[in-house]
Amino acid sequence: MNYSLFIARKIYNGGDKTRKVSKPAIRIATIGVAIGLAVMIATVSVVLGFKHSVRNKVIGFGSHITVADFNTLESSEQYPIQVSDSVLSALRRIPGVKHAERFAYTQGILKTDNDFLGITLKGVGPEFDSTFIHQNMVSGYIPTFSDSKTQQKLLISKTIADKLGLKTGERVFAYFVNGQGVRTRRFTICGIYETNLRQYDSQICFTDLYSANRLNGWERDQYGGAELLVRDFSQLDATALNVLQAVKNKVDKYGATYSAETVIEQNPQIFSWLDLMDLNVWIILALMVSVAGVTMISGLLIIILERTQMIGILKALGSRNRQIRHVFLWFATFIIGRGLLWGNLIGIGLCLLQQQTGLVSLDPQTYYVSTVPVELNIPLIIALNLSTLFICIFVLIAPSYLISTSIRPSRCTTNNAAPAGTWPAAPLKTHAEGRCSRRPSCPCSIYGTPEKACKNRGFRRPEIYIRLAENFYTYRNIFLTASP
Repeated sequence: MNYSLFIARKIYNGGDKTRKVSKPAIRIATIGVAIGLAVMIATVSVVLGFKHSVRNKVIGFGSHITVADFNTLESSEQYPIQVSDSVLSALRRIPGVKHAERFAYTQGILKTDNDFLGITLKGVGPEFDSTFIHQNMVSGYIPTFSDSKTQQKLLISKTIADKLGLKTGERVFAYFVNGQGVRTRRFTICGIYETNLRQYDSQICFTDLYSANRLNGWERDQYGGAELLVRDFSQLDATALNVLQAVKNKVDKYGATYSAETVIEQNPQIFSWLDLMDLNVWIILALMVSVAGVTMISGLLIIILERTQMIGILKALGSRNRQIRHVFLWFATFIIGRGLLWGNLIGIGLCLLQQQTGLVSLDPQTYYVSTVPVELNIPLIIALNLSTLFICIFVLIAPSYLISTSIRPSRCTTNNAAPAGTWPAAPLKTHAEGRCSRRPSCPCSIYGTPEKACKNRGFRRPEIYIRLAENFYTYRNIFLTASP
């Protein structure tokens, strides 16, 4: 049995009601740790949820990696590139790539009887991954897109629908201007989506790849490029390097040069803004850990000051300063542990409540989401718990040295008489009632020993041991109460 742990458990489980100062201090320290951890869990979960929500929306309109003509990636103009079935299969076999699909963009104008609006038409083929759009559908359905024939179906955003007053099932004229002149198409609105990502919702409409390809006047195997999804976003750079090595310096039969670019390189402003949130998280974590540490330091100092007599007795009994410091560090660990337990319950409970009910709402035009997104990351929560525990214990090491530098047994023990009927049986006498003439500090007269029976000629500083005997009854519960 660890001696320091044993004493700390006795103190923590003893529930001494006479400690009117330390009990509120312990309660405040526990609350401080609990609130600090709950805020940290909520902050990390909300920031993670927000970053991943915005990131997934940007990726949903495109991909993790885009393979296209070198000139397309370096300018705002679009140049076609050959993406045959063999090229698409080769891209799918690259390590780290989960999915590959073709795309083509073209610019146009939607016109109704009362208004018109410029749009970007994105053509997608049968391999199009519609998971993201399906999650953000408002009304209608997602058509089956084709690369061999046109269905004249159009999927638009709620922003565009509201501006033009369009509903699902209605038909709308679209005009496209390029080097071949003005081309007109009449599309049927089959579905309306809403992602709250304003810069995309205000422009992007989806149609079949065949229509976009024909409107651009390209060959049947020419497209805007290929969009690749990776298996692990944390390995995006490594996968992008594999893709770049696979297509680098490759030229198709039309003379176009292949190149690749990641979604981060295509949208540097958005991802830089998201990265700035990490700084806010670190600041909040540092503040919350500081609050927990300060409350624990103040609580430990109060506990030490109230336990000075116990410390003196333990020292007089032979306990080393290191052992007594460990007693209070173990005691602080119990307090921190209780605070961490309540902090986890509060923090995770609030996150689950928001996740299931969407209790706290946001302005989607400003924050891109309608409710506060929450993402619980269990390994990260465990790391927060362990780091909070270790940091709080670490900052308590210096205050614990107060035990060895400021507390002496001779100063913290007092002449408190033992209760009647307990050891020592004989009533205690003061030095004034009888003092040994041989040695003023001799305790023999205190216990009624005749002067001639005194054998303590070489006894030094006996008052320490007298006080120890008188106070031992008060602290015997430390050793005799609940079993270890």
